[in-house]
Amino acid sequence: MEIHAAVQKDPQWASFKFETPLNLSGSFRFQNVDEAADAPLVQQLFYLPFVKEVQLSADQLLVQRFNILEWEDVLVEVADQIKNYLADGGMVFKPEFVAKKVPVSIYAESTPNPEVMKFVANKALVEESFEFKNIDEAQQAPLVKALFQFPFVREVFVDYNYLSITKYNSMAWEDVVMEIRSFLQEQLAQGVIVVEKTQSQAQSEALETADENRTQLETQIINILEEYIKPAVASDGGNIVFQSFDEQAKELQVVLQGACSGCPSSTFTLKNGIETMLKDMLPGKVDSVVAING
Repeated sequence: MEIHAAVQKDPQWASFKFETPLNLSGSFRFQNVDEAADAPLVQQLFYLPFVKEVQLSADQLLVQRFNILEWEDVLVEVADQIKNYLADGGMVFKPEFVAKKVPVSIYAESTPNPEVMKFVANKALVEESFEFKNIDEAQQAPLVKALFQFPFVREVFVDYNYLSITKYNSMAWEDVVMEIRSFLQEQLAQGVIVVEKTQSQAQSEALETADENRTQLETQIINILEEYIKPAVASDGGNIVFQSFDEQAKELQVVLQGACSGCPSSTFTLKNGIETMLKDMLPGKVDSVVAING
């Protein structure tokens, strides 16, 4: 089996794509060797001291590293290890795990934004984040398109294993949260696709093109946002995206998504969290942070 290895736009991650897809349905996430007890292939990777997290789907492995080396130093060796393991008949999953159907579960979680509810799944939904402002933007996202059929749904943001749904303020969450939770659970159990690969590929290509034109300072800013800011806002059902940076004015413009968009506390977060951190980590280079839609 051919393995195509590449470092992702986030340098902590590398992807190992299989030319012949594995016989898997769904995606799986492992954060340590114990969680991979039923996945011998993934266990082999966790024996490498630099492996922090592994995500496995039908056509690729995503591997996150600890900051003790660079992917360029070990990328080829890891790809060869995966290839040789599979060539020798190594198991991806134990047979009893493959035979066992894991039921889909969804739980609802409130966010700092009263108009947004976060719905978390026990499985991976997408490999990158997507924002949908209306049903027209969701033509290549079947599950999201179905959500827009509910009259109270205004926007949908999707990240790794959750959806943040923004409602119109004419409806209270307590009146509809169980309905949405049941709907999502049923749709995912039936295998309804969240976002089609064509849309995912188009977004990835657009991001790669944008990354090629970044200045060194812009890249530094993006790396700080990715490593220090995004995990915190993701826990609240939101996201922050680099938009532009004016080096003369030292002003950073960002896009707030999901629960962060229109959140009453977003201004406080920008000024007392993100702006302060960037000033400390890039002294003299950033003076202000502005949300263009927050």
